[in-house]
Amino acid sequence: MSLTAPQPGTVTTAIPARLDRLPWSRWHWTIVIGLGTVWILDGLEVTVVGNIASRLSEPGSGLAISSGQVTGMAAALYVAGACVGALFWGRLTDRYGRKQLFMITLAVYLAATALTAVSFQPWWFFLFRFLTGFGIGGEYAAINSAIDELIPAYHRGRVDLIINGSFWVGAVGGSLLSIVALNTSILAKDVGWRLTFALGVVLGLVILLVRRHVPESPRWLLIHGREREAEQVVSAIERQVEAEKGEPLPRPESEITIHQRKSIGFMDIARTVFSRYRKRAALGFSLFIGQAFLYNAITFGFGAILTKFFHVPADRTGYYFAVIAIGNFFGPLLLGKLFDTVGRRVMISSTYLLSGLLLFVTAWLFGRGSLTAGTLTGCWCVVLFFASAGASSAYLTVSEVFPMETRAMSIAFFYAIGTAAGGISGPLLFADLTNTGKVGDTVLAFQIGAGLMCAAGLVAAVLAVRAERRSLEDIALPLTAVTQAASAKATQ
Repeated sequence: MSLTAPQPGTVTTAIPARLDRLPWSRWHWTIVIGLGTVWILDGLEVTVVGNIASRLSEPGSGLAISSGQVTGMAAALYVAGACVGALFWGRLTDRYGRKQLFMITLAVYLAATALTAVSFQPWWFFLFRFLTGFGIGGEYAAINSAIDELIPAYHRGRVDLIINGSFWVGAVGGSLLSIVALNTSILAKDVGWRLTFALGVVLGLVILLVRRHVPESPRWLLIHGREREAEQVVSAIERQVEAEKGEPLPRPESEITIHQRKSIGFMDIARTVFSRYRKRAALGFSLFIGQAFLYNAITFGFGAILTKFFHVPADRTGYYFAVIAIGNFFGPLLLGKLFDTVGRRVMISSTYLLSGLLLFVTAWLFGRGSLTAGTLTGCWCVVLFFASAGASSAYLTVSEVFPMETRAMSIAFFYAIGTAAGGISGPLLFADLTNTGKVGDTVLAFQIGAGLMCAAGLVAAVLAVRAERRSLEDIALPLTAVTQAASAKATQ
C-alpha cells in the first residue's frame, strides 16, 4: 500500500509518482480517445460555420441571415458562450470532479448542436451557437485537467499538444463535409447545412459512450478526501498495464503528504494565481490573447477572403481550408515531442515568434497582390504549422503550472479572458475588415494578429516555465501539501 494516515485528514501517498512512472499503454490510449477527441468536434463546428456562411445567406437556405452575421455575430456568440461556460463549469470541475463535469458538458454541447440544426430564425441560430460554445468551454476546463492528471510526466507535453491540435482533424472533416453540404445537386439549400450539425451530434454520442470508461482523476480524489477510491483506480490501472507489458512496474520515486479538503475557496484560488504565481499568470494571459485573436479572427473569416478577393465559389472553399487544417494538425504532431525534449521555453517562444513573423510576410505579399488563392493557402499552411503548436502549448501551460486545486479554474479563467479579448473582438473586427472588400483592411487584420503572436512569443521567452518531464506536484506544489516546501522553481 502507498497510503498511510499519520493523523485524521492527512494522507501520505505515492499516487502521483505511481501515475507518472507508468509506461505508455492501451489504457492511456483510452484516455486520449475518450477525452481528447472532443476537440475534433470543436474543429468540425467552427469550420462548418465558417464555410457555410455564404450558403446560409442565400435565398432558400431556410434562414434570413447574412454572411457577415454568421462569421461575425454568430462566431462571437459561440466564443462568448465558450468563455462563460469555461468559467461556470471550471469552478464546478475543481469542486465536484473531472468525470462528472466532462460528462455533463458534452451532453450540453450535443443538445445545443442538435437544436442548431433545426434553426428556423436568426435568433434561434444565435442562441444555440452561444449554448454550443457554453458546453465546449466547460470541456476545455474539465478535459485538460483530467488529461494532465492522468498522463505520465514523460509524455504529458506531446500528448497535450496533439490532443489540442486534433481540433484540426475536425476542421479537415468540416471542410470536406461542407463541400458535400453546399453542393445543391446533392442536397437542397435548406438541408445540407443542417445535416452537418446533425453529424456532429452523432460523433459526440460515440465519444460519450467511450468516455464512460474514463475514471475520475486519482489526484482529485486524493485531495478531496477520497483516498480509498484513488487507490482503487490506480491499482486497477497498474494491474492492467502490468498484464499488457508482462513485467512488474518500477517502484515510485517519491511521496507527498497532503491535508485533505473537500473544497478550496475562490479567494484562495485567486490569491494563489495572482499573487504567488503572478508571473505565470502574465504568461497565461499573453499566450491566450495572442493565439485566440489569431485563430478566432482569421479562421472564421478565411472562407470570406477566398470568395471576396479571389472569387472562389462558396462550395469550393472547403478544399482550401482542408489544406490549412492539415498543416495545423501536423504542427503539434511533428513538433510535440520537442516540447518534452528541447523544452517548453524554447519551443513555446519560437513557435509564437516564427508564426507571427511569417504572418507579417504573408500580409505584405497579400497587400502587394502577389498571392493567388492557392499561394495564400500555402502561406497560411506554413504559418499555422507553427502557430498551431504554439496555440496548443497555451492550454498545456496553464493546465500544468498552477496547483492541483486550481487547475480547472485556472484553465477556464485564462481561456475566458484571453479568448474574450481576442476571440470576441477578433471575429467582429475581422468580419468588418474583410467585408469592406479593401485589401488594406484585410492586411491590417493580418498584421494585428501577427503582432499579438510575436508579443506573446517574447513574453514566453522570458517567463515560460521549464515544466518538461516534471511531475505536476514538482511544477506547482498542491495548496494542501503539508510536508514539502515549495522550491524556487515551483514559484517562478
